[in-house]
Amino acid sequence: MNNDDRRLIADSLRGHSASFGELVRRYQDRLYNAIYRVVDHPDDALDVVQEAFVSAYQSLNHFKGDSEFFTWLYRIAFNAAISQKRRKRAVLSLDWQSDEKHGTEPADESVDVRPGAAMERAEDETILQRAIQQLPPEYRAVLVLKEIEGRKYEEIADILDVPIGTVRSRLHRARLELRDLLTAHEE
Repeated sequence: MNNDDRRLIADSLRGHSASFGELVRRYQDRLYNAIYRVVDHPDDALDVVQEAFVSAYQSLNHFKGDSEFFTWLYRIAFNAAISQKRRKRAVLSLDWQSDEKHGTEPADESVDVRPGAAMERAEDETILQRAIQQLPPEYRAVLVLKEIEGRKYEEIADILDVPIGTVRSRLHRARLELRDLLTAHEE
């Protein structure tokens, strides 16, 4: 763990809430971006991130420092996100919101200048995001951490608090299910 985080945690444990505020400022955007990809709704992502920081603050005295603070925080947030997805699993939304409301960035039109290329890319991204959202939360979390966040297997195992073998098998199953979902969409 880096020394600056260690100092901020120690100060927080001594009652200096501004130190924990600095940890929040340091990691909130990065955590939000990762969680948003798991829950796929900006308000839900904000709720999960807030819940994660509150939980981390309340449990800070249990943080052992064996891993990076952000890894520990990630684990808390992903567990909260998975729990939230399970709670909401029974509720299906019939109105799909536009990408603009979902906060995705517009396609980079400079990559391909052929007419309609940007629209095709945006449509492909929407199809991919919808398919990812159909995956079970455990598979989605591993897929996001590995393929989107670029995390190593060891980090993912630490974040999700599961063995590396479980990470590998969930990632394999997630990729297979995602492939099947995308293939079914093409047909």
